Amino acid sequence: MAAPCQRIMAGRSVQFWCRFRRTAAAGSVRRFSVCSARRAGAGAGSEPAGSGWTLAAAAVLQRLPVLSARLDPVEERFRRMMLQMELEKSLLSDHELRLLEDAERMSRKQADDYDSDEEGGRGDQEIMLGQDLEDTWEQKLKGFQPAPRDTAGVDGDATSAERCLAETLVLLARQPVGGEKLWLLPQAQWRGGETLRQTAERALAALPAGFTASFLGNAPCGVYKYKLPRALRTESSAGLKVFFFKAVLAAGAPAQTPDAPLVWARKSELQQYLKPEYRAKVDRLVLSV
Repeated sequence: MAAPCQRIMAGRSVQFWCRFRRTAAAGSVRRFSVCSARRAGAGAGSEPAGSGWTLAAAAVLQRLPVLSARLDPVEERFRRMMLQMELEKSLLSDHELRLLEDAERMSRKQADDYDSDEEGGRGDQEIMLGQDLEDTWEQKLKGFQPAPRDTAGVDGDATSAERCLAETLVLLARQPVGGEKLWLLPQAQWRGGETLRQTAERALAALPAGFTASFLGNAPCGVYKYKLPRALRTESSAGLKVFFFKAVLAAGAPAQTPDAPLVWARKSELQQYLKPEYRAKVDRLVLSV
């Protein structure tokens, strides 16, 4: 049984090599070099020349919440329950142990058989008791004035970054697109020799307010493309591809821009400023914390 199978396989191998030699002799076999393979890999996924799209980058500048959100009734009840459970399972703190020690020492001093030598040489010294410390802390607390939590006076001013301190705000700028001005994220057209993140940083630096921001990475977090009006299209540019980069407003940056075409919008207010398709893309990038 093995001999017939070997003859069949040997015959097929001879046929294959004969066909391969004839094909190679006809010149239809093409040899691939390492350079050609690299050139093929370099062209994969790249933007073809003259594709008609202009590259741009935009900064998703967010002012993160400054205050914690107000608790609803259920959350407030749960908070009180957890505090009560923590109190019941907790041990005495160092200050509470000190109060007990002071109370015991005062009771010994009031006893008839009190001996100051038992205090280890501290009987005649003036020692500040824990209760005295509490009175001092209480006086300091009365002089402390916390910052107001209610910002209703500036919540209606969209040019102020100090509005809605318990929510995330995103910066929008009015920029020309075609023959009209639209509310967009601060964006700029890409220039040769710079990275897309540098383009987004330049778009932010070009604003009249001069914001200081911390970018969260070198890779874009999203992309949006749109075509220009037909009257403005050219052979080399039919539209824009905008790459988004996330950034966070740094402390000490200007909080109000009354004279600049800029607004600080909440996520729920984006529909008042942005086009529907553009808003759908930006809405995914802004998280409500």
